[in-house]
Parts: sequence; structure tokens; C-alpha cells
Amino acid sequence: MKHRRYFFLLFIPVLLAVLAGVVMVLWNAVVPDVFGWRRIAYGQALGLLVLCRILFGGFHFGPRRFGGPFGGPPPHVKEKWMRMSEEERDKFKESWRKRFGG
Repeated sequence: MKHRRYFFLLFIPVLLAVLAGVVMVLWNAVVPDVFGWRRIAYGQALGLLVLCRILFGGFHFGPRRFGGPFGGPPPHVKEKWMRMSEEERDKFKESWRKRFGG
């Protein structure tokens, strides 16, 4: 278990460095030609990556709130779903289709 923790601690900076490089390459390949803006250096790409993460993704440490990589229903909703009969589930699905056009 200790080895996983150390691997994870080494993996995060490497991943951040690689992503900053990807941002820099993509920016320098597309943005100057399309918008006429200047090219950016590696440090600026790293700052842009962190800024975007703060503005659009936030920093989530620890387990996800509702399970799964894409979230999911809260535990009380999942329990309620599991207690429903097939008829109740079909009725519930139909009401959601009517409400949200599915």
C-alpha cells in the first residue's frame, strides 16, 4: 500500500508536466494562426492549465460525492429505486421522458 502512495505522489507532477506540455503544443499550433495571438511558453501553459482547472473543474480531493467516475444518484435515490417494483420504475421512467423529452 505504501508503494502505491509513493507512485501516486510521483505520478501527479509527471501528469501535470505532460498536460502542460500538451496545452502549450496545442495552443502554439492553433491559436496564433486562428486568432493572431502570441505563442506561449511552458510556464504560461502550466498557469493556463491550473487556471482552467480552478475555473471549470475545481480541485476535488478524496472520493467522489455520489460514486462512479461520472457521479451517479445519491444513495437515498438508489435505495428508493431498488425498492420500486417494475411497474413503478416504468411509470417513473415515463414521467421523466415526458418531463425532459427523452
